[in-house]
Amino acid sequence: MAKIKYENWRPGPEVMSEIRRAEQICRAYAAQGYDLTLRQLYYQFVARDWIPNTMQSYKRLGDIVNKARLAGLLDWNYIVDRTRNLRSNSHWRDPDSIINAAARSFQVDKWADQERRVEVWVEKEALAGIVERVASEHDVAWFSCRGYVSQSELWGAAQRHYRYIKGGQGVTVLHLGDHDPSGIDMTRDIRDRLEKFLDYDWLNAHVDEFEGDRVLIRDIRDAMRRHVGDHPIEVRRIALNYNQVEEYDPPPNPAKLTDSRANGYVAEHGYDSWELDALDPNTLAGLITEHVEGLRDDDLYEVQQSIEDEHRRLLELASSRWDDIVDLLRS
Repeated sequence: MAKIKYENWRPGPEVMSEIRRAEQICRAYAAQGYDLTLRQLYYQFVARDWIPNTMQSYKRLGDIVNKARLAGLLDWNYIVDRTRNLRSNSHWRDPDSIINAAARSFQVDKWADQERRVEVWVEKEALAGIVERVASEHDVAWFSCRGYVSQSELWGAAQRHYRYIKGGQGVTVLHLGDHDPSGIDMTRDIRDRLEKFLDYDWLNAHVDEFEGDRVLIRDIRDAMRRHVGDHPIEVRRIALNYNQVEEYDPPPNPAKLTDSRANGYVAEHGYDSWELDALDPNTLAGLITEHVEGLRDDDLYEVQQSIEDEHRRLLELASSRWDDIVDLLRS
């Protein structure tokens, strides 16, 4: 617990009730290993019909949370800002401590011999903590897109995916984004640009295999399929989809009509939109887990897990007998 008082503040009964509700939600998620952004906490209030879904309500809750933390009424560790973090070098007391840390963090690539590689891409940095936790549990790479992916980052991803495909593995990108005009379009954009880069990279590397001056895209993709099987690159949108909106009933927001993609969105979905943040963290984690496990060969994965466990055991043994190793090296 980190309730630390820095200022005097005596909220009235109504505000104190909201602070208790915030603590109730945060404590429940902390017990499951999650922290929350202010935006996520706000949506938990909205989903419970405790406050209306308005910018005014969001700002008011933020003000209450800020004052409650300063007054020692709410744990500082409950609410996080995932967009601003200090970076620093790691330091160690002595060599055996770094070996012990290496034992805890040592991992083999458990997807090295799988049929497909899997990556998890999420639109919002605010959800990075949830995605990182579940992706790490399954040893898959993850990426915070922060909206539309930059050309540099997407090109780099295509180069990585090309290496996987060249090595005989297909690639599946699991994408999570808001259900709004731009959020829906981001999945399309990722798919189109990845396919474009991969098509031309494959053509440039295998130009001698194609006949004639005019090579069709379907010819290139047929060649990739012969190399790795169906769907060399797949971009799969796993959230937020309309069937999930119907199932989980997150609070709606007005669709941004100034968005250049609004007309098509409104024609298909109406004037409401929904944010990914409004889904319960366990729901998001469950969706990612479901799709990752559906793409994984468990038997191959368990073989690699056994190898990893044995290497960790040896590193732990080396750490516990570091003095003996030093004596041996000095003799």
